[in-house]
Amino acid sequence: MTPARPALDHAAVAEPLGDVPDYVRQLLKEASYLPDDQRMRLRRAWEVGAQAHAGQTRKSGEPYITHPVAVAKVLAEQGLDAETLIAAILHDTLEDTPLGREAIAREFGETVAELVDGVTKLDKLHFRDRQEAAAESFRKMMLAMSRDLRVILIKLADRLHNMRTLGAQSAEARKRIARETLEIYAPIAQRLGMNLFKAELQDLGFRALYPYRHAVIAKRIRTQPVVRRQAMVQIEAALAQRLAKEKVQHRLVSRVKSPWSVYSKMRAEQKSFGQVMDVFGFRIVVRTVADCYHALGVVHATYKPLDARFRDFIAIPKANGYQSLHTVLFGPYGSPVEVQIRTEEMDLIAERGIAAHWSYKSGGGDAPTSAQTRAQGWIAGLIESQRSASSSLEFLENVKVDLFPDEVYLFTPKGDILALPRNATALDFAYAVHTDVGNHAVAARVDGKLAPLRTKLASGQRVEIITAKSAAPKPQWLEFVVTGKARTAIRQQLKQMEHEDAVQIGHRMLDRALEALGSSLDRVPAQRVDAFLGEHRYPRLEELLADIALGNRMPAQVAQALARVESEAARPPKQRLTVSEDKILITGAERGVISFANCCMPVPGDEIMGYHTTGKGIVVHRLDCANVADYRKSPDRWVAIGWDRRVKGDFAAALRIEVDNRPGALAQVAAAIAEAESNIDRVEYLERDANVAVLKFSIEVGDRRHLADVIRRVRRLNVVLGIQRI
Repeated sequence: MTPARPALDHAAVAEPLGDVPDYVRQLLKEASYLPDDQRMRLRRAWEVGAQAHAGQTRKSGEPYITHPVAVAKVLAEQGLDAETLIAAILHDTLEDTPLGREAIAREFGETVAELVDGVTKLDKLHFRDRQEAAAESFRKMMLAMSRDLRVILIKLADRLHNMRTLGAQSAEARKRIARETLEIYAPIAQRLGMNLFKAELQDLGFRALYPYRHAVIAKRIRTQPVVRRQAMVQIEAALAQRLAKEKVQHRLVSRVKSPWSVYSKMRAEQKSFGQVMDVFGFRIVVRTVADCYHALGVVHATYKPLDARFRDFIAIPKANGYQSLHTVLFGPYGSPVEVQIRTEEMDLIAERGIAAHWSYKSGGGDAPTSAQTRAQGWIAGLIESQRSASSSLEFLENVKVDLFPDEVYLFTPKGDILALPRNATALDFAYAVHTDVGNHAVAARVDGKLAPLRTKLASGQRVEIITAKSAAPKPQWLEFVVTGKARTAIRQQLKQMEHEDAVQIGHRMLDRALEALGSSLDRVPAQRVDAFLGEHRYPRLEELLADIALGNRMPAQVAQALARVESEAARPPKQRLTVSEDKILITGAERGVISFANCCMPVPGDEIMGYHTTGKGIVVHRLDCANVADYRKSPDRWVAIGWDRRVKGDFAAALRIEVDNRPGALAQVAAAIAEAESNIDRVEYLERDANVAVLKFSIEVGDRRHLADVIRRVRRLNVVLGIQRI
């Protein structure tokens, strides 16, 4: 029900600054750029709001009406129009008081009622997580912004005043509100070009969320060394003098970076405070764009610029309409000094962003500013995307593509959106979809084009993962994934696969050893197996088998214990030989159990033997390897192995190649190896003189036949004098 109110009487309110409280007087003074009749409407809005909020107080104990009036004052400091200020004063009335929308429309106009209604819907927002509820609220906010961007200006001012008076809240509420401010509202202010709002929201949020860190950095900024302060005075004087000599009309303003800005740079670049040198800077504001470039020439003539630190945001404005020239000078005492050069209009837009469009101008005029145009375009794009979005959560992720550039937002084939850190790869995306998808990934389609799993992704790309049942994680994957989920899943799967392979190999090795004793694992009584496991503290048989494969237990000794054979001599002679006669076949894909010796680099097709090594499992050597003679001294550690028919993959090999030492010889050899479809891992010179060079090529081949093909192709080259496998 609408409370009774006195009718608006212009005669009775001839002077806006009449008998009103101090906080209203401050608002009306701040809005002195408005004509008297509009300021009287402001006073009337206060009267209506005060009556509607009568009896309500804030947590600090002040009358509630002081808050909406303070929000209006924040907006008046930005020079906003009367309608926005009136809506700010009344922005909480629909939600918390009996005052109705129709009453506001009758007294203050449909535009004000629309603004108040839009802000009221926003006041229900609580960005505590990224779930559907928050996303739906965020969608409503974007829709309200699309109707009139002044809705978000009021909401940002409301949040700014709440942050200024955060002390009355509990510690938990302070942290929640501060995190919400840093994650949602400050980025929106930045996206809309409102740097003054953004900077204060960030600083207040930082102070509330990390009070100790804020205090330490703020103190360090205040107590900069005297030599740095002297340098700043010297630079300011030199720049002002040179600009005056060149007759460039300008306004030179020194500035100090905020604690949040310094903290963000320290964290992003992993630097200490002492390493973040450009805490101080200057802003040069001139009349025209031509003067900007003239001033830039003067500045660079005064102090040398740092290479690669110049940015021209006038020719290429930022997405939020921000325009300026940025350069970093090498100042006296070795300190880098940041300088921004812009026109008065650019400075206004840089500070106020879209708010500059509604700043009161005595001459009128409704032409939108560049920030306004860009903001409207951004919002229009968002509204278009929300029409096609299947859910509010997807819409929220669409928005965050712009608000959070440190993340990339990617589409699945079904149109769902996944957020990943910057530099995320197609493999990270696969694991973000599902662990099983990642574990069986073989390639990706990025925007319809085939791409390897290590491809880095950019926001907006559509990614499809190609899988195969036989595919499995590789240790190399850990070198390029960036997400914790992918890294953890890969490690877990590799460990699981190593364990499974170890159990399988260990089973075969124990079976061979038992067969040599005229027994088998199936024929050993279960009680005897359980007794052995209990005695040696194995929870399951699989753990024992894995330990055998890894060389931590010798299969012959375990077999003797299980078969109850007292000594090696008790074995029948014929059965002793079957260990070497019956080979264990390997594919080369047995992870963590089978490794290939670097001394002889066996490849499929070579005659091989295995040596059982503690902790490493079976190390595979070629039978003609020079080191095999030493291993003959420990026949109990020999393992008879051979190649399975299903061998596939790449195996390391090395070639010693003698070539004429002339330009292009190395390139010819490399090309011949590539034509044989072999990868080159490494090339190094073994010997070199004026006529002959001896090189070692480390390559990858599929088998002995593939290696022979590589050797044959290289030997045909005129520059090659000799080639042999190492």
